[in-house]
Amino acid sequence: MSNQNDVPEFNPQGPQLVYVAVADHIAARIESGELRTNARLPSERVLAEEYGVAYLTVRRAMQELRERGLIVTVHGKGTFVAEPGESE
Repeated sequence: MSNQNDVPEFNPQGPQLVYVAVADHIAARIESGELRTNARLPSERVLAEEYGVAYLTVRRAMQELRERGLIVTVHGKGTFVAEPGESE
């Protein structure tokens, strides 16, 4: 299994769109095991602060991760790391 050191550093200055960079970084954290299956993610506002980006950028990144099947959002409960294959 990978460890936290395998997560690339977040680089919002890279060539990709910032929301994609955020989504890719969170995806890497999930893949490395830093964020485990069924773990609750921090709120979008907290993530925006953590990544130093706009709230709407994080909202778009979360949508991207939902589309990739990596997270699920349960209304009134929060956003969680999806079970593999859960969102299909």
